[in-house]
Amino acid sequence: MFNKERNVTHIYNFSAGPAVLPKEVLAQAAAEMLDWHGSGMSVMEMSHRGPEFISIYKAAERDLRELLAIPDNYKILFMQGGGLSQNALVPLNLVGHKPQPATIDFIHTGSWSGKSIKEAAKYANVNIAASSMTSVPPQSTWQLTPGAAYLHMCTNETIDGVEFDVDAGVPAVQPDVLLVADMSSHILSRRIDVSKYGVIFAGAQKNIGPAGLTIVIVRDDLLGKALPTCPSAFDFKLVADNDSMYNTPPTYGIYIAGLVFQWLKKNGGVAAMEERNIAKAKLLYAALDADDFYQTRVDAGSRSRMNIPFYLKDESRNDEFLAGAKARGLLQLKGHKSVGGMRASIYNAMPIEGVQALVDYLNEFAGRR
Repeated sequence: MFNKERNVTHIYNFSAGPAVLPKEVLAQAAAEMLDWHGSGMSVMEMSHRGPEFISIYKAAERDLRELLAIPDNYKILFMQGGGLSQNALVPLNLVGHKPQPATIDFIHTGSWSGKSIKEAAKYANVNIAASSMTSVPPQSTWQLTPGAAYLHMCTNETIDGVEFDVDAGVPAVQPDVLLVADMSSHILSRRIDVSKYGVIFAGAQKNIGPAGLTIVIVRDDLLGKALPTCPSAFDFKLVADNDSMYNTPPTYGIYIAGLVFQWLKKNGGVAAMEERNIAKAKLLYAALDADDFYQTRVDAGSRSRMNIPFYLKDESRNDEFLAGAKARGLLQLKGHKSVGGMRASIYNAMPIEGVQALVDYLNEFAGRR
């Protein structure tokens, strides 16, 4: 059995979210908890309109724009909620100028795009232009709706492990097709061309910061197209016009996000993170593919670098596997309840040493050494 007690010197957290944060960021936040930069206040206590927090906000916005090379004709919104809330806010903000009911196209590649489809159906007609739970459907198979309000895709499925190859220019749709992307679980992990998209949104709790903060990147010409029923606090134009402070923003989440952005810049930016993430994913997939002891169910060309679901061939040993992993300091490896199995999320803050520790355990449990 693999659940025997042992001395654990390192803990590696493979949670899909809320997820691991850089230790340097946590240490800085701890040091500044009671007194931020001599202000005598914790960031948690600051007025969102005071000069101290405004400086934090402006630095976070500036650094994110630099990291993703966000063009000047895009606004960055820091909003409350997460990816699930944006599934409602995006259609509420983008279909008001269309003849009603508008139509929204979707590429359905897993659980999160499925949730997006269900939510959008409350505000518009939905068309599933293509669907696959194990791969990104070839673009030649997409059945797009002429005049659709936009095409929505989840470019990395956190639960199912399907990822679009955004570096290869996917999707290369016609210029008149407005692209909306949920990038919650791989934003800042790889280079993207923001100018290809009308809206990009991401919950912070994967690669950015604590749960409760959502980043929205929206092109200027898409502001002011909300349905009349869109609540004022969630109207992208009002949020943009008020520098994300139409209502009190999630101030501490923005502060932590800003520290993460600084950490990314110190460590080579998105390009350097991408190289590291490629190396981590290759290392882990190689161990899973070594024989048939473990199974992966996503086509090789669509495998996520961030969220790697896998299954034991003999699933009766799942509990034994998880107990042994926990005894070795490898935490949060149980798969999502909707799909079962295991899942290793290896976000930017997961060091390659953590992936190597998991690989060593995979090999040991499979009897390869």
